[in-house]
Amino acid sequence: MKFSENWLRELVTVDADRASLVHALTMAGLEVEEVTPLGDQLDGVVVAEIVDAVKHPEADRLQVCKVSTGQGEPLQIVCGAPNARVGLRVPLATVGAVLPGGIQIKAAKLRGVESSGMLCSAKELGIDADASGLLELPPDAPLGESLATYLGLPDASIELKVTPNRPDVLGLNGLAHDVAALFGSRVLSIGVDEAPVASDATRAVRLDAGADAPRYLGRVIEGIDASARSPLWMAERLRRAGIRPISAIVDITQYVMLELGHPMHAFDNDTLSGAIVVRHAAQGETLTLLDGNKATLDPSFVVIADETRPLAVAGVMGGLDSRVTDTTRNVFLEAAHFAPSAIMGRARKLGLHTDASHRFERGVDPALPRRALERATELLLSIAGGKAGPVTVAERAEDLRKHAPVLLRHARLRRILGIDVAAAEVSRIFTALGMAVEEVADGWRITPPSSRFDIEREEDLIEEVARIHGYERIPTTTPAGKIALAPEPEARLSEMQLRDQLAARGYFEAVTLSFVNADLLTTWGVASGWVPLANPLSADLAVMRTSLLPGLVEALRYNRDRQQERVRLFEVARSFHATGGAPDEVARVAVVASGAARAEQWGEVSRPVDFFDLKGDLDALIARTGEPARWSIDTTDLPSWLHPGRGARVLRDGHVAGFIGALHPALAKALDLGADVHVMELALEPLLARRLPSATRVARFPAVRRDIAVELPEDVTWASVEAAVRGALGDTLKAVRLFDRYAGKGIEEGRKSLAMGLILQDASRTLTDDDADARVAEAVGALEKTCKARMRG
Repeated sequence: MKFSENWLRELVTVDADRASLVHALTMAGLEVEEVTPLGDQLDGVVVAEIVDAVKHPEADRLQVCKVSTGQGEPLQIVCGAPNARVGLRVPLATVGAVLPGGIQIKAAKLRGVESSGMLCSAKELGIDADASGLLELPPDAPLGESLATYLGLPDASIELKVTPNRPDVLGLNGLAHDVAALFGSRVLSIGVDEAPVASDATRAVRLDAGADAPRYLGRVIEGIDASARSPLWMAERLRRAGIRPISAIVDITQYVMLELGHPMHAFDNDTLSGAIVVRHAAQGETLTLLDGNKATLDPSFVVIADETRPLAVAGVMGGLDSRVTDTTRNVFLEAAHFAPSAIMGRARKLGLHTDASHRFERGVDPALPRRALERATELLLSIAGGKAGPVTVAERAEDLRKHAPVLLRHARLRRILGIDVAAAEVSRIFTALGMAVEEVADGWRITPPSSRFDIEREEDLIEEVARIHGYERIPTTTPAGKIALAPEPEARLSEMQLRDQLAARGYFEAVTLSFVNADLLTTWGVASGWVPLANPLSADLAVMRTSLLPGLVEALRYNRDRQQERVRLFEVARSFHATGGAPDEVARVAVVASGAARAEQWGEVSRPVDFFDLKGDLDALIARTGEPARWSIDTTDLPSWLHPGRGARVLRDGHVAGFIGALHPALAKALDLGADVHVMELALEPLLARRLPSATRVARFPAVRRDIAVELPEDVTWASVEAAVRGALGDTLKAVRLFDRYAGKGIEEGRKSLAMGLILQDASRTLTDDDADARVAEAVGALEKTCKARMRG
């Protein structure tokens, strides 16, 4: 927000220089981003009038002007401005003047013609960026008067970085209350009188948008002079606030917005048909806006309409067809209150950011519309003439926000700030900020004004005291206290241990956005149950992720596009799933890998990562739970994004815990990836539960090893073989180790040979050869029965 320093000082008494004012605003949380001095060096610049202008004899683009200051003979000045003409009053820098930037004015010859001074543009004077021509002054500008005196200079354009919770300071009247509180002064109230009603012209208003638009005021003003120019004082204040004057009617609505903080709009009343209707837009309804662009709307937008068509997007921008023009004679002025939620994000949907939307989406004082309408009427009647009709008021009182008193306890204030602020100072601060203060037994009961949307609880009031009393007056002290250590249950792994394990295996942790593109989830086939965002940052971030893998694979692709051939990433985060109520959040761990299985080295032949590399990482994670026997994998019911021949489900106690394998070739092609991308995604909770180790007696009797080789179908997994052997031998089997796999010559097509070592041991006696042979026979019998296996000779 930009504003004129002199304008602010007219609204509040400030006994401080510019530097002190800027510092105080910044320290109070209203950060000053830029201060642009205006007109600090205008000695010798006066108001003058061009009384004669002829073409320069030696230059087509120059004119030889006779310029009068009202005293003595006219001065001869050579000027190249395109708007120099007889009768124009302009700034004249006389000989000896020094302009901003160090430009010294001297008598000179230009193409052989004497020139005794310089006619100036606003940029040359350092008061605006406009360098297109001479600064045109009103016809009644007093000749010979100092330009600085006439324009109210010197001044400064101050730009604030206003945080979203302080929409009340987006108007100078609201800012003045903060300044008054900071400097112990008072706000000079802007007097607004009700305009005399001199016309019967009215226009009915109907509210059909519910709580989104609970208050709307309008007034018809007839017989205005639309060609009237804004007075110089108004044009200058707008210009110093970064707004270029356009016409009296538009300038007045902009001026009231800057002064009071309430956006307004003016319609050409003769273009309206019937009553004004405040309603939600129809699906696909279109409106050509003031900037000439066509907006396609939906029911999330509130529009101002008449009986036949939409006229404006509420809180954003007016329509082109109902705009005020130079031929307008009757206007309909509106001032309304819209719920912030009804305006938030709507301008961004249309690719816009307007002063009105900036204010309405943060919250505008619902009590301001009447005051703003009367102020605009007062200015319009005095500048453009006309007759004002009665004010039409439509409101839904039950939908207007009501501010409840908030209790501030003196003890709580002292505890939070660490200092004792005098009760009189606290009362002064809140009174200066426009709040109603009632002293109670243990503190104060504060009722915030309707403009302070940010005051809801006791902590908000404490913040007000801190920033106005001064953060620099609060001493810095080291906090003291006892910190209780939270117990870490031994039966549960921490997420950090999981992260450490993956990092130790060569993975880098990634953090991806929880918001993703809906099309990406559809491409993956995981769009079911997604949670859409009501106010997304962009169309590419419109839904919550249902899986970590789409975002993590995008991160992998981003790295590969930047010449990173071997990529290992993992993420521990949450996915989100629609349940009809609040979204269900599921903690997950996801892993993606591509490129070579090992980093480049001399001791091993390079090969691409495969399923078994990722399976090894999974086994390392499972091993930390202390219960690997409760985990298994199978190849049934795989999701569509997994390669059907190189993927598997991961089960814990028979329940699906996740998936592992290579991406489906069709998905890899759609994502523009190679065929070597392998992924794994698991529910986090099963990986964090672990069995505590317990001491057992060291076996007194030796173990016996028997090696067997069985031939069985190719599609039988090792997990099935191991389960069959363990089920048959029970506690006697201490371990089973696969040490060879063979397929080829001597083995039927579609079958394979697995060689394994059975480690047998009994806790009560030494196993004999007969005992070992019997156990081997039991194992082979179980394999023949469940796995269609047969012993190899």
